[in-house]
Amino acid sequence: MTLVQDRGRTGYQQLGVSVSGAVDSDALDIGNRLVGNDPNAAGIEVMLGGLEIEFTRPTVVAITGADPGATLDGVPVATNVSYVAHDGAVMRLGMIASGLRAYVSLAGGIKTDQILNSRSTHVASEIGGIAGRALAQGDELELGESTSDVVSGTLFENEDFAIAGGDLTVRVVLGPQDDEFSAAGIETLVNSTYTVSDQSNRQGLRLDGPVIESKSGRYDIISDAVVNGSVQVPGDGKPIILLADRQTTGGYAKIATVSTIDLPKLGQASPGTRISFEVISVEQAQDLLVTKNQMIQDSELVQVVESMVVRVDDEDVAVGVAEKEDIRLAAIDGDIYPISVEEYSPAE
Repeated sequence: MTLVQDRGRTGYQQLGVSVSGAVDSDALDIGNRLVGNDPNAAGIEVMLGGLEIEFTRPTVVAITGADPGATLDGVPVATNVSYVAHDGAVMRLGMIASGLRAYVSLAGGIKTDQILNSRSTHVASEIGGIAGRALAQGDELELGESTSDVVSGTLFENEDFAIAGGDLTVRVVLGPQDDEFSAAGIETLVNSTYTVSDQSNRQGLRLDGPVIESKSGRYDIISDAVVNGSVQVPGDGKPIILLADRQTTGGYAKIATVSTIDLPKLGQASPGTRISFEVISVEQAQDLLVTKNQMIQDSELVQVVESMVVRVDDEDVAVGVAEKEDIRLAAIDGDIYPISVEEYSPAE
């Protein structure tokens, strides 16, 4: 399930076309910022890890979302930092220890064919990406032209977007069919903890936990529209949270809708994750979303390496090195590469 994804195929649900797009949209947005892309540029969504990429031209690249313990030519690279991969370089993503999905963003974005104004892969309908399927060994991905001002060596360090792992509290707005449920049913949703089932996928998270009581004992309704974050309650009384690859309509009553600000958290919720719900108002949800979007777009990208100019073979070369926690970088004429450091001399 390594997929080409952008922000989704919006505007076609009335025709039965799923939106799809990155499940952790925050991670994709941050990656596109780091490599100088338009917010709608497509990247690679990698579930659990295990991807290997060979670059055939110098490319600025960043990994965001869950940390897959990636390396570039065998040298460790950190998440939320932009690097230069040279022609012939190989990036390998290991297995994700916390969270579920990592995102690889590349300067210029991935240029697969657009289907209904999006490059997002929707496997069930076989559209988008490469032939509407997950990436396979030997696939070649064309990149668009990067902007002239794209730089490497920038760090997005806002801790509010770190992959938390562990238990999640998800904010919801009740409705649109909360009136189909008894007061006890509403109380069960709000005061219980549910566990993400291994039957979950990009279409939705199936939750195990207490049964939510409906007023009539029935849970089906005349089918109507569903959205990203709709909390459906099917006949077994256990909620399903619909996600990016959801269908466009559903026939189960929807007790609540997840606030958009918390949807990316659910994209990182692996089986076994415990989820509890907190009810907020529509106005609160809107204010939280505006604030979050401003944080992603306005957070300063930190230039990690300060360079100095040295003379090499009668030419001026700007060089520098830096270490920040687990990030170790070297700069050569503005291009930033990961480095491995075993010993410093002189020792501090």
